[in-house]
Amino acid sequence: HRQGAAEGRHGVTLSRLASRLRLPLGFVVGGLYLAFARPSRETLLAGAIVAFLGILVRAWAAGHIIKNDKLATTGPYAHTRNPLYFGSFLIACGFAIAAHWALLIFVAVFWLLIYGPTIARERAKILEKFPDTYPDFERNVPAFFPRLTAWKGSGQGEGTPFSAALYMRHGEWRALMGYLGGMTWLVLRLRGVIG
Repeated sequence: HRQGAAEGRHGVTLSRLASRLRLPLGFVVGGLYLAFARPSRETLLAGAIVAFLGILVRAWAAGHIIKNDKLATTGPYAHTRNPLYFGSFLIACGFAIAAHWALLIFVAVFWLLIYGPTIARERAKILEKFPDTYPDFERNVPAFFPRLTAWKGSGQGEGTPFSAALYMRHGEWRALMGYLGGMTWLVLRLRGVIG
C-alpha cells in the first residue's frame, strides 16, 4: 500500500506511463518500420486491406463522437466501447502484415502493454463523467473487440447519425493521409525505387 501511495503522489502509474509513451513510441516504431519493412506483393495487398478497414472504423467513430459532451453509444460505439483504438489496432495490424506476418506478435504485445492501461484509465474517467448511463453500456458492449450486432440500449433511440463535420473537426483525415503515405512508401520499396 505504501508503495502504491508513493506512486500516486509522484504520478507514476502503469496507465500514466503507457499514456505518456504511446505517441513517442509510436513514432519510433513507425520510423523503424519504414526503414526496415520489406513487403512482398501478397503481404502488401493483404496489409493494405486490413489497414484500410481500420481507417474506415476510425472515420466512422470520429463522425459519431462528441467528446466530453455526450456518451457515444451509437454507430460503431454500439459494437465496441473503443472503436478509435480498435481502428488504430487494425491499421497497425495491416501495416504489420504488409511488412511481415510475424510482426503481428509485436503489435499484439505493444497493444497490451501500451493501450491496455490507457483504455482502463479512460474507462474510469468516463464512468465518473457518466455514472448513470455508462454501467449499462459497459455491461452490453465489449471494451475492444466488437460485437457483431449493434447494441440498442434503453432510451438510445436512433442515435446520432454520422457527421462529416465531426470527422473533419476531429482531424481524422490525417489518419487517411498517413495511411496513403505509408502505403506509397511500401509500394515504392516493393518496386525498388526506395532501397
